[in-house]
Amino acid sequence: MTDAPETLSTQGLSTQGLSTQGIGRRPALIGAVRWDTVVGALLVILIGVSFSTVGGFGNALNISFLIGNTLPVAAIALPMTMLVAAGEIDLSVGSTVGLSGAVMGALWNHGVNINAIIVICAVIGVVCGLVNALLVTRLGLPSLAVTIGTMALYRGVAQIVLGSNSVTDFPQNYLNFGSGRLGGSFLPTAVLPWLVLAALAAVVLHATGFGRSVFAVGASPEAAWYAGVRVKRVKLSLFVATGLISSLTGVFWVLHYASATYNNATGLELSVVAAVLLGGVDFDGGRGTLGGAIAGVFLLGTLQNVMSLADVSAQSQTVVTGVLLTVSVLGPRVARQVFARQARLQPMRGKS
Repeated sequence: MTDAPETLSTQGLSTQGLSTQGIGRRPALIGAVRWDTVVGALLVILIGVSFSTVGGFGNALNISFLIGNTLPVAAIALPMTMLVAAGEIDLSVGSTVGLSGAVMGALWNHGVNINAIIVICAVIGVVCGLVNALLVTRLGLPSLAVTIGTMALYRGVAQIVLGSNSVTDFPQNYLNFGSGRLGGSFLPTAVLPWLVLAALAAVVLHATGFGRSVFAVGASPEAAWYAGVRVKRVKLSLFVATGLISSLTGVFWVLHYASATYNNATGLELSVVAAVLLGGVDFDGGRGTLGGAIAGVFLLGTLQNVMSLADVSAQSQTVVTGVLLTVSVLGPRVARQVFARQARLQPMRGKS
């Protein structure tokens, strides 16, 4: 299917894709108990309880550590939210982070200027995203299968580029950006560019025609195409954006942890996907909010921090992440079914 000329109309498709799912009008109660609202409330409760019950949680150094460790997931979650809302997924993000870090270390060992290295890493991220996009949009392959393959491919290339070496001697001013704090506060320096990026992503997704197209594509690619949305172009741009942000996150990862190795960010894709789905973004596309995804990111990050303070093993933390991923997929679907059933039963109750 070729893309139709783009028009401003999406034939009434809602920004959440709800009107295209056959649910019809939602009960008034659902607005107060949306999944992303629940996740935000759980985050507030978890933070409040942790401050009062978990030793060391409220320490400024720990809060800085929590935010700094969560920022890589929070950064990639921004384009990933849009990609999942469009009905696709990218499981190669962790490997793209690792590849970017490996290239950074290898080039630095060869005396390349670090500013040029950052630009090269950004280009590599665009290429990685473009490969995923072309395989999905031009060959019609499922993104889940494609990105499982490129996840292994990019990680393998990273190992070839850097081998088993570890590079640590980066310029101190760049390392300060990666691990420093704003004016001696608990806020990491890198939180400022992330806030700018998050604000930009929120505007694009929830206040522009492109954002409406993203939800329309996720709700029904065929309907979106007939409404004039260039479906392939939307998906391609989202894959490229995800690759770009992942590669820049790879640069931040190296500077934050002061180490470039080929296995940087191994397993990061699980945390990103789990956080996005936990925030209420529908795995099938067409529904979700960026605010919910961000709440999911910090809920997962806070929970992992609390478990670390409580000396919970890394394996157990992975189990918890898997459980949350399962709940985040099932929870919103069960909730929608319950509300849809209530909506169908309301007219019958009115007649009785």
